[in-house]
Amino acid sequence: MPLKRAVIVPGNGAGNIEHCNWYGWAKQRINEIPDVSCTLKNMPDPGYFSRPWEWEKMRTNVKFIIQFGSTDDPFLPWEEQQEVADGLKTDLQKYSDRGHFQNTAFPELIDVIKRLKTNS
Repeated sequence: MPLKRAVIVPGNGAGNIEHCNWYGWAKQRINEIPDVSCTLKNMPDPGYFSRPWEWEKMRTNVKFIIQFGSTDDPFLPWEEQQEVADGLKTDLQKYSDRGHFQNTAFPELIDVIKRLKTNS
């Protein structure tokens, strides 16, 4: 089944994510890709770190999980990012110079979405 929808779920529990960092920019760019729509979903409970992960349950909801992480993130240790990648068996896009991805554009994400659409 071809890619039809991209869902972006930041794990920060921040309020209106469409107006934070690159999320709104990415939604607009993804919605410009023919036959693909973007949904932004706020992680409703930032306290999810305090209980066991349910990796298989999460994986059953989606066909692809792409994770972006940077080893120089000042808020999220790389070990935690790697644990999530291992548990969810994500396609981990690892960087060493992006910090917490608090920029206003994220072209690498758009490239990945286009690649998934072409290859799915």
